[in-house]
Amino acid sequence: MNDKNKNRFAWYQPLGTRRPALTIACLAELPAINDESRLADFDGYFSADDGRIKFTGRIHDQWQSLCVDFREGSADYRRQHGGGRKQAIARAVGLKHNWNPSVLDLTGGLGRDAFVLCGLGCDMTLIERSPAVALLLEDGIARARQDEWIGEMMRDRFRLEHTEARQYLASLDQDHRPDVIYLDPMYPARRKNAAIKKEMRLIKLLVGEDPDADSLLVPALQAANKRVVVKRPDYAPFLAERKPDIEITSKSHRFDVYLT
Repeated sequence: MNDKNKNRFAWYQPLGTRRPALTIACLAELPAINDESRLADFDGYFSADDGRIKFTGRIHDQWQSLCVDFREGSADYRRQHGGGRKQAIARAVGLKHNWNPSVLDLTGGLGRDAFVLCGLGCDMTLIERSPAVALLLEDGIARARQDEWIGEMMRDRFRLEHTEARQYLASLDQDHRPDVIYLDPMYPARRKNAAIKKEMRLIKLLVGEDPDADSLLVPALQAANKRVVVKRPDYAPFLAERKPDIEITSKSHRFDVYLT
């Protein structure tokens, strides 16, 4: 985590509790606060509640919380009732009855779309450069791997790499190129902040904007065996101003498909 964010965020660690072991070491450098009244000095804080690592941020003077949990809530509902291979994201990556592609998600985020694709049979590798988001995602993956229903697929077909996307692409050799590369970069909302989903507001508090998303398209096209899929809000321009070969629309988003 950069020096600026070190001053904005903290670990909330009430007396008598222990800080969880962290594999993303830079987050361990955040100050541990055990007095709840001191949290007002920060824009947000991490905590470990009920075995889950959670981020709580201040949005419009109210505390809002976020964690990654694939075992319940919207993620699990979408896995079970999202429409299977008929849904837009499945058609965008080219899922067929006899073909389960390997997918490299260069903008892992909270892993929601990747989780859906994994549940449909895809072999998923997620890249996330933000240490804060990667920590939440890593925590959610670790718990999901212990689950009775989804544990096997998460252990076998769902991997996280905490690194820069372009650095990872540069390290790929010819034999390990993915069938599909998936991009879901953040895009400035056209509506006022109050209308943005709580989850997106918290992500933006953690990582800011995504100014270099356009630069990912060309190296992604060079690395993907079959196609690159870019998820965009329905009002957003094409990534890098490049028209896709196929457009697949959903309720409020579209998937721009570039065939390689």
